[in-house]
Amino acid sequence: MPELPRVLLIGLGSTTGSALDALMDRFEVCGLVRPGFDGVVSMALDAGVPVQADARLSAVVDLIENLRPDAVVVSSYDRILPGHVVTAVPCINVHYAPLPRYRGRATVNWAIINGEESTAITVHCLEPDLDAGGILLQHAVPLGPESTTGAVYDQLNDLQRRFLADAVERRLAGDRGEPQDEADATYSCSRVPADGEIDWSRSTATVDRLVRALDGPFPPAFTFLGTDRIDVLRAVPVTDAPTYAGRIPGRVIRVDRAVGHVDVLTGDGVLRLLEVASSAQSHRPADLITSVRHQLVSGAEARLATLERRLAAYEVEVRP
Repeated sequence: MPELPRVLLIGLGSTTGSALDALMDRFEVCGLVRPGFDGVVSMALDAGVPVQADARLSAVVDLIENLRPDAVVVSSYDRILPGHVVTAVPCINVHYAPLPRYRGRATVNWAIINGEESTAITVHCLEPDLDAGGILLQHAVPLGPESTTGAVYDQLNDLQRRFLADAVERRLAGDRGEPQDEADATYSCSRVPADGEIDWSRSTATVDRLVRALDGPFPPAFTFLGTDRIDVLRAVPVTDAPTYAGRIPGRVIRVDRAVGHVDVLTGDGVLRLLEVASSAQSHRPADLITSVRHQLVSGAEARLATLERRLAAYEVEVRP
């Protein structure tokens, strides 16, 4: 029986488990680069796959040079492999976006935030440039008005599980893929937790997309009630809301204590909060936001309120 091609898998994020699934069926996975210990690492060790926790670029390059695999597969890694590596061994990358559009990071989040009609899984040959290289495989995933990042990742992971091995085999057979058109390239920057702050003066659709884009393992969308941070985990636009000629974005207009929902004014409509969290504990919105006199505000407004409260307390303390 012929020996299976030896493949090294590099993966730090939530896409790596389905990549490992796909590769173990048709290749000898000679190593996995992944820090920490989780279900993916456990699966690899149970299958006899050696795991390297050191994901620094220098350590990964040393591992590639020592193992001399037939191919290197990258599924969620935040470094660019140097040119001498990608020219010495076939290197394949999995990118959750319709390359050449949406090169870079947080691509599914940005696609939902931007109201795109679809995203995609793209498997491409690695080059020493950000998400460049010939496309071996690309499958689209539609995005709708209820799509969340978590659900889209599930769909993309399933596609990776089904088709990644085919793309790797094509690359090992000498296929360099379809060249990307650089004129069509767009980029998405990384996101930090602070980017999830809700601006209630934006449209209902914009706020709704932000909440859905920060579903699942990502730091959630958030707002403030007074000086207390509230994470917004689930929300939906209210399609039959009354028209407000007098509008203060962020003002609570309805508290449904029976069901637990809370309706909040946006810049052009109403968003219904279905699930929120405070201090990492999930709550019904009506259990935290209890009055139509309440207003959800920005972090800057919350900090200003804190300063004003401290100043008032100080004035009372020092007043003769």
